[in-house]
Amino acid sequence: MFRYFVLYKPFGILSQFSGEAHTLKVVGDFPKDVYPVGRLDKDSEGLLLLTNDKVLNHYLLNPQFGHQRTYLAQVEGVPDAEALRALERGVPIKVDGKMYHTKPATARLKKNAPLLPERDPPIRYRKTVPDSWVELSLIEGKNRQVRKMTAAVDHPTLRLVRWSMEGLDIGGFKVGEVREMEQDEIYRLLKVGLSKLKAKAHMGKGDGKRPPFPKRRKGR
Repeated sequence: MFRYFVLYKPFGILSQFSGEAHTLKVVGDFPKDVYPVGRLDKDSEGLLLLTNDKVLNHYLLNPQFGHQRTYLAQVEGVPDAEALRALERGVPIKVDGKMYHTKPATARLKKNAPLLPERDPPIRYRKTVPDSWVELSLIEGKNRQVRKMTAAVDHPTLRLVRWSMEGLDIGGFKVGEVREMEQDEIYRLLKVGLSKLKAKAHMGKGDGKRPPFPKRRKGR
């Protein structure tokens, strides 16, 4: 049976179950065959999807099947119009020791701070340097990409929250909250039809092996 859990990952928690003390084990008692889809860095917060649906996992992690992820970044200073345009056009960042130009994105300066739970611990404020919030939507997920992008336009990230993946978001979640969802709802919010998922997942496998295809579960 395929299961789907949506988590508001707290700051300071690793997106894994093994290793150090501060892992997902302290957040909830998940089934043994459930794993996070992708990862959020230890110093990042927000939406993390955990599932044992291998086809969906493959679809969401394969770069050729780009899907939109939206982040809320509290940055040092106030980006001007040119900085926001640069983020949207793409900026050079280093990935695995090589320079990489990020794909086109959408970026906008938020007039007011988003309604988010307080971070524990809070960020360090500097009285002489203002800060602001930027909403950044990407269709790719390189290692620490958002932090590298804002640094590339001279506005280092102070706090980073992944808000959504397509239509799946953490609106109304508390830090550390976990909600289990049904397959139909997850697929609808991620804008993935079952037939589309099957075709893309099979097309993306280059080794001739096909991932197990999930059976549709009946709704409650």
